[in-house]
Amino acid sequence: MNTRCKSFCGIAFFAALSLMVTGPVWAQPTAEIPSASSRPVADKIPDANPLNVVLILSDDHRYDVMGFMGHPFVKTPHMDRLAKEGVHFRHALVTTSLCSPSRASILTGLVTHRHGVTSNAPPSPPDAHYFPQYLQTAGYQTAFVGKWHMGYDNDSPRRGFDHWVGFKGQGSYVPGPNILININGKHVPQKGYITDELTDYAVDWLQERSADQPFFLYLSHKAVHSNFTPARRHKGNYADSAVTHPPTMPDTAQRRASQPDWVTARRTSGQGIGSTPKDFAKMDATYRKYCEAVTGIDDSIGRVLRTLRRKGLLNSTLVIYMGDNGFSWGEHGLTNKRHAYEESMHIPMLMRCPQLFEAGTVVNALAANID
Repeated sequence: MNTRCKSFCGIAFFAALSLMVTGPVWAQPTAEIPSASSRPVADKIPDANPLNVVLILSDDHRYDVMGFMGHPFVKTPHMDRLAKEGVHFRHALVTTSLCSPSRASILTGLVTHRHGVTSNAPPSPPDAHYFPQYLQTAGYQTAFVGKWHMGYDNDSPRRGFDHWVGFKGQGSYVPGPNILININGKHVPQKGYITDELTDYAVDWLQERSADQPFFLYLSHKAVHSNFTPARRHKGNYADSAVTHPPTMPDTAQRRASQPDWVTARRTSGQGIGSTPKDFAKMDATYRKYCEAVTGIDDSIGRVLRTLRRKGLLNSTLVIYMGDNGFSWGEHGLTNKRHAYEESMHIPMLMRCPQLFEAGTVVNALAANID
């Protein structure tokens, strides 16, 4: 293991991303960021040269909606590049397939009943240790840009981050009255399409940050959450693309007899496909917009990679891309997440760092958002 890799593991990022921390169940919010003296401590390795880290998180992006996975029409050249030049975790899963619980697990390493974020409403666990706190004590600059979501109506800066760009709840794909972004405690109007604007903030920070410290950037996107809204430049790009329905989608007596009652009931709920050709056509149109929004995430990854390259940092930075949960598109008659079928729990997970990983590596072992 080279010095950089030892340093990186030594400052506990993989221990933190592998999320080996424990703690109580939390219920009450806090508006205060703990002082430096209360932060977790990470041991430094003498004479080590730490790697930079960029973690890009998307919302509701399922594991197979990427070009290199053989998708019939979606174009994701930058995700494809990460897989070609880095590592693809083929069997990455989340322990709870819902936005806030999964994001809390990523940050804390705890499963849902331990961190207490059991739905999209509870606030951030006030006493939890987030892995960026370890990086701070190891001398890293840290930045958060995007969707936090835990504590739905609270967009205030959270501990573990020196720089903060966030918004309340789900946020909005497009600007509108009273749609604001919190930049280090100051609210400013949202100006444009949210995926692009968050990438703007992330790129600006990469360009303006102090160059004498290693850094961790957490770019946490709203996309591709519903209501699926692509950027104007991508709107209609896949309008004529044929959508293949999964074999478990048809509503037949045999299928109903073989599946739980809750699955049958969900088919005609807001989280199901319905049963008529009109329902199927509506899902197809929605799925195409979803794929167009995925293309916006791919553009974001490309912009971050280009910025790192221009700064001479691309090969000394670990770039991670993953989703917070998957999504069903007709499987078992379902269209959502919130269940334990594979399509709901299976996420994309890619890493690139030439100093750590051989290009084109495929990991077939199971990986989890707490693992």
